[in-house]
Amino acid sequence: MTAPDTIVLIHGLWMTPLSWEHWIERYTEQGFRVLAPSWPGLEGGVEALRRDPSPLAGLGVGEVADHYERIIADLDTRPIIMGHSFGGALTQILLGRGLGAAGVAINSGQIRGVHRLPLTQLKAASPVLGNPANRKKAVPLTPEQFHYAFTNTLTAEQSRQVYDRYHVPAAARALFQGAFANLDPNSPLKVDVRRDDRAPLLFVAGGADHIVPASVNRSNHRLYRHSSALTEYREYPGRSHYTVGQDGWQEVADQSLAWAVRNAR
Repeated sequence: MTAPDTIVLIHGLWMTPLSWEHWIERYTEQGFRVLAPSWPGLEGGVEALRRDPSPLAGLGVGEVADHYERIIADLDTRPIIMGHSFGGALTQILLGRGLGAAGVAINSGQIRGVHRLPLTQLKAASPVLGNPANRKKAVPLTPEQFHYAFTNTLTAEQSRQVYDRYHVPAAARALFQGAFANLDPNSPLKVDVRRDDRAPLLFVAGGADHIVPASVNRSNHRLYRHSSALTEYREYPGRSHYTVGQDGWQEVADQSLAWAVRNAR
């Protein structure tokens, strides 16, 4: 098989494709075609979304997954799909639909079937999930909430720099769908984890992640134990949810890509 030459990067909640800027540059320099499409409605960028987050209100997982499926289906070759946070859950959905040559789910949001819910995850998501009226809104985090959820291994000053550059309000409906996926038999986060012909999938977890702790990623990985398709797990001790940008991101980026290229099919 010809090695894949295209990488599709999928961001998560409270972020835009700008959060991938370092990875885009690094992978492009290595000769890959790198695509980092925004979720539908996020095309305007960070400043525009802070001024007017209404395009995110009511946006759900199904619409976002369908959006990425259309983009990937239009490509000439099967790409490597990498997703961070909720983008990791979307990566799983897309691989479950038969897309991609390989997938990497980084600090991945969980799909239907994961029941582990650590206290740090509850606290990190509480600014949205704590108020049912948020369901159809776009909800931001305060700098302090962002520091706890995303950048807890950074200083407050370092975290504020990340917040100021990348943070946008989140599509709360998508987060509610994730939180209640196990109560909905038709959840858009339902994935055929027993599928034997899907592309190889690597889970990457941060050992100090608050919003998607490593234990959640391990539970998500175990869902695939009855599939013969390659599924592996790698954990980086001491890394927060912001593993795509905090010091040492190069190691995560390089090892993730090497795994995907080596195992792509």
